[in-house]
Amino acid sequence: MVAATQPLAAQAGRDMLARGGNAVDAAIATAAALTVVEPTSNGIGGDAFALVWIRDDSGQSKLHGLNASGVAPAALTREAVTGEGHKEMPLYGWTPVTVPGAPSAWAALSQRFGRLDFAELLAPAIQLAREGFPVSPVISELWQRAEARFRPVFTQASTRAWFDTFTPGGRAPQPGELFTSEAHARTLESLAQTQCESFYRGELAESIDAFSRETGGYLRASDLAAHQAEWVEPISTNYRGVDVWEIPPNGQGLVALMGLNIMSGYNDLHGRDDVSVLHRQCEAMKLAYTDGHRFIAHAEHMRTPVSTLLSHEYAATRRRLIGERAIDPVPGEPQAGGTVYLATADGEGNMVSFIQSNYHGFGSGVVVPETGIALHNRGHGFTLDPDHDNTLAPGKKPFHTIIPGFLTRNGEALGPFGVMGGFMQPQGHMQVVMNLLDFGLNPQAALDAPRWQWMGGRRIGIEHGYPAHLVREMAERGHDMELAFDLTGFGRGQIIIRDPASGVLCGGTEPRADSAIAVL
Repeated sequence: MVAATQPLAAQAGRDMLARGGNAVDAAIATAAALTVVEPTSNGIGGDAFALVWIRDDSGQSKLHGLNASGVAPAALTREAVTGEGHKEMPLYGWTPVTVPGAPSAWAALSQRFGRLDFAELLAPAIQLAREGFPVSPVISELWQRAEARFRPVFTQASTRAWFDTFTPGGRAPQPGELFTSEAHARTLESLAQTQCESFYRGELAESIDAFSRETGGYLRASDLAAHQAEWVEPISTNYRGVDVWEIPPNGQGLVALMGLNIMSGYNDLHGRDDVSVLHRQCEAMKLAYTDGHRFIAHAEHMRTPVSTLLSHEYAATRRRLIGERAIDPVPGEPQAGGTVYLATADGEGNMVSFIQSNYHGFGSGVVVPETGIALHNRGHGFTLDPDHDNTLAPGKKPFHTIIPGFLTRNGEALGPFGVMGGFMQPQGHMQVVMNLLDFGLNPQAALDAPRWQWMGGRRIGIEHGYPAHLVREMAERGHDMELAFDLTGFGRGQIIIRDPASGVLCGGTEPRADSAIAVL
């Protein structure tokens, strides 16, 4: 089974399973295809993370974590950025560009766990880029919004190539319109032939370096050459007898786990339509995010241990702050982002939770000419506060929003899940897990259910599917409720759950996107 936000990408992964590949092969093929068919959210120049449940030759299975986020270039110092007149990290241009890690994730996964030839995995993406694909409706809408936003601001030499690459006819594509990118196809071919080495230590690295030097960027070939995807030990908490797994910092998965820890102390959750449940969820997320924005950074720079933040004793101290009225902590401002999430499972019990992102939509706006490579703006996640754990420094990874999730029970895999969307992600993780475990929803119903989103202070965005009485009761408790009819900011998720007894897979896919589940 493959669950992804775009049917053609899901089909690419399914085809790898049909050729004898495993869940890892399917995940790589799907991820590569998504860089073509969903450029509004991810690309070759983005970052990636994965949680991989894999059975080894002895028949034993284990969960592995992969952090393929990149560091700040050697020349990107806090002094250099403030010297340009910035008081915070900018969103566009070269300044927020850190070393992209997505290609290294594909290569690392294939080399360690893949079964098929790497070039075979990228073949569907190459074909989609070269021969074209019909742009799906939600992607077309996001593409058009991006063009309208970028026209007045992408005036620098570093960002002009965005229009040549993504609006070759002078505009964003309409739904159903065929879109081709020969440059993207050639880049994918280079990656396929070199197992992504050309991106870090070859011709593509040289092109990125040359364009950066030419247009005032900080990224250099030496920064790319130093990059390696990092295998990490996942972190978890037990919620209602199920272990919920996330990638450790620099990712924000810790926020989802802290929120669930706070909620685990409540045993009187009577249903999704109970105002006390929604109120507690929102308050727990506020507290978890306040801590997350204060303490999460590149792991080597965190002064507060993850174990402390995940302790149930600490969760109890935070839970005691929740009363009957909305509180007003001092957090960062949660915002939407551009990300793709996919889940795969094969007939042998292997499963992959994979997430890939250019951060804000198309990313930094920097597109390397004649390559199709749109570089992300993940460095926007740094702070310029010199006393903060997450302050900008060369060779350091920023606070990262993209987080794959995974569920196990008693050492057996239940399956991968994720909800993409910038700072919505841990909020979506907590809501989906509670939908599954507290409210008994199946995977599809867990994703179909309307969502809420804490937006800073006492502001709560809520989808229109919630009952009107619940919105009124939340307002009476002091929440500033904002009813939303545009659902693109509430995340997009995928779930695959495996019955440990029968091996039957149950999938759920996102109704807020052009999503699909492909099965073999």
